[in-house]
Amino acid sequence: MEHDIGSKIKAARVEKKFTQEQVAEVLGVSRQTISNWENGKSYPDIISVIKMSECYGVSLDYLLKGEEKMSAYYDFLEESTNVVKSTGNRNKIIIILSYLLIWSLAMIVFWFFTSGSDAMGYSLMFLWIVLPVTTFVESVLIGKNDFFGKGKWGSTLFFGLMYMLAEYGTFKMANNIAFNKLNAPDFGMIVAGVIISAIGILLGSLWKKKIPSLRR
Repeated sequence: MEHDIGSKIKAARVEKKFTQEQVAEVLGVSRQTISNWENGKSYPDIISVIKMSECYGVSLDYLLKGEEKMSAYYDFLEESTNVVKSTGNRNKIIIILSYLLIWSLAMIVFWFFTSGSDAMGYSLMFLWIVLPVTTFVESVLIGKNDFFGKGKWGSTLFFGLMYMLAEYGTFKMANNIAFNKLNAPDFGMIVAGVIISAIGILLGSLWKKKIPSLRR
């Protein structure tokens, strides 16, 4: 009975009569990577193990349960899991900061580098092109990478609020100053931002779940 991860995934692949090339295509890695895993030259990450479990029709328990030969792989998994968590947290911060940076730069440009009709045109471009595209792309990334888990849908409210503040902080605020009056924010902009973000997260989530099948 095989006890190391490489031997187990090789045995499962051979049992299903899959080639290393076929498996590599499904996992999005090279054939040499599959060979290295099976020969014990390197270890697959846990996501790849899960995908191989699905492709080969074997349980994770079978692939991961073993005796002393599996201890090295368990150590690898623990270390790689910590790396993944650290990378995931860093990517979440990058997503949020990149959005806030684009949002802030757009506001600065509107107030300090545009005037008159240019300001009106820039405001419309910011509200109906730059911000929606940025919101959509960031939301797709959140969905694809499953950032924040189930809480990712709560981020749609964040994008909605920022969308409303963008409209109020540019076009509406300029009108308030020009006509010396105070208008309330357009709360309908929240709905627009939420819808754009929700569509992006949904598409990103579907993208993440779309795993090619080896079965023909």
